[in-house]
Amino acid sequence: MIDREAKAERRRALPSQRRPAPPSWRLHLASLTKITPARLTLGVFSLMIALFTALLSLPAATTSGQRTDLVDALFTAVSAICVTGLVTVETATHWSTFGLTVLMIAMKMGGLGLLTLASLLSMSVMHRLGLAQRMMTANETKAERLAEVGGVLRIILITSTAFEAATFVALTPYMFFTEHGIGESIFLGLFYAISAFNNAGFVPEAQGVEQYLGDPFFSIPIALAVFVGSLGFPVILVVVKKLRTPRRWSLHAKLTLTTTGLLLVLAWFGYLVLEWTNAATLGGQPVHTKLLAAGFAAVMPRSGGFATLDVGLLTPETRLLTDVLMFIGGGSGSTSGGIRVTTFALLMLSIWAEIRGNPDVEVFGRRIPHETIRQAIGVLVMSATVVLLAVFLLLRMTSFSLDQLMFEVLSAFGTVGLSTGITAHLPTEGKWVIAACMYSGRLGPMTLGAALALRHRTRMIQLPRERPIVG
Repeated sequence: MIDREAKAERRRALPSQRRPAPPSWRLHLASLTKITPARLTLGVFSLMIALFTALLSLPAATTSGQRTDLVDALFTAVSAICVTGLVTVETATHWSTFGLTVLMIAMKMGGLGLLTLASLLSMSVMHRLGLAQRMMTANETKAERLAEVGGVLRIILITSTAFEAATFVALTPYMFFTEHGIGESIFLGLFYAISAFNNAGFVPEAQGVEQYLGDPFFSIPIALAVFVGSLGFPVILVVVKKLRTPRRWSLHAKLTLTTTGLLLVLAWFGYLVLEWTNAATLGGQPVHTKLLAAGFAAVMPRSGGFATLDVGLLTPETRLLTDVLMFIGGGSGSTSGGIRVTTFALLMLSIWAEIRGNPDVEVFGRRIPHETIRQAIGVLVMSATVVLLAVFLLLRMTSFSLDQLMFEVLSAFGTVGLSTGITAHLPTEGKWVIAACMYSGRLGPMTLGAALALRHRTRMIQLPRERPIVG
């Protein structure tokens, strides 16, 4: 006891020998450099964009053997990683076989999600996932619980491979019978399969997909691949696990499937009505072609980007309908962009509850937390801000109409890839703006906000409540 007191006395008598506390600036720097899932996602995506930009800048990536301009190589890399499909150079004629292969790899990695791909590699080597990896993968795949991450990863790998293989098997013989060589048919079938399921929308043929207008052997496999890819892997996981018991599906799966189905039916009907008499699109086509082409067009704004109808010849009303669908986008955790289907559904349910005077938002026998509704409103406001800011900048930079620029920005933000044909004619600054829209649309405004936030503030004192007048 005496020895302990003596040691304590000596420590108090020699304060200079104690380890000094770290300065405040060092603590602040440590907090800034703390890696979060959102920041890691941004960093990995940015590094992969830089890598594929370098690969597409190689002379071997072009048919002419000359280097692609940096802005065009970067734009294409962003479009491929963000699975969008907007291009500033003609995909089929500008890029060589090596360049198209690079695009396929970029689309596949962008569709799977780079963090998901890293976790899959980790599972194959270590046969397990650590807690940190589970948290980061849950952020990327939108798994509802950490215990589901392993299942989500397996479903991602199996489902993506199965649907891409099925699409490849469906398209390759058809390509061969339409006067393509064996090697070319295999390459086109693989390219279309990857581009369709990952909702990328890149087209490897110079004639585009307008040549397949009303062709069921092309339209149906592509539309199915795009539709499944836009649902989101968490939904696919639930459906695969509980296929025979729909009542046990999660609320997210029910909400996504119901809202997607309603939007698809409304879009199909809308395209038919608005383009039925348009001589430039469906006006002169037989009824079965109109039905198939309208259905194909209704699926593509989810995030597909393939167009058998010339977008520039659509009626203004049809383009407005497409604008709305592109802004909504596809399912959470999918390869699509936009505000996501569940966000739109929650906002509509919130409005309906307010109209009916219900204090809570309820659906499928469940009550939605107020925090979730507030998050949906935040996603809507931030997304609208990004879109309006991009349109404003492009209006200052170009002479294109508001209709054209709004369509282009929404296509980029929704990672859709549809275009009225102005992408290649944008100035360099305009291409940077569209690339930023694709980047933010793929990662999500909320992910960007969380990644850039330096710290989280917790308020210990709350101010008095007072309600202002609304409306």
